[in-house]
Amino acid sequence: MDWDMIWQLIDPKLLIVVAVCWVLGYVMKQTPSVPDWSIVYMVVIAAVLLTVWMHGWNAETFIQGILAGAFAVFGHQVVKQTKKVGDSD
Repeated sequence: MDWDMIWQLIDPKLLIVVAVCWVLGYVMKQTPSVPDWSIVYMVVIAAVLLTVWMHGWNAETFIQGILAGAFAVFGHQVVKQTKKVGDSD
C-alpha cells in the first residue's frame, strides 16, 4: 500500500487528528508508567474519540478515526525506522 492510497482513504479534515495523535503517542512514549504495547491502542482510541467529537457518531466516522490513528502510528514507525537505517550506514 502506498501513501497516495492512504491519503485518499483519510478525510483531509482529519489531518489535525493525525497530528494530535502523533504528539499524544510521543508524550506517552516518554512516560515511564505507560507500557509501549498500550500506546498503539490508546492512540487509536483517542483518534476515534476525536473524530466522533468532530463529525458525530456513525460508522464512517468510526472507520475514519481508526484510519487516522493507524496513520499516525504508521507514520511514526516509518520515520523511526528510516532514521534507524540512516544511523546504521
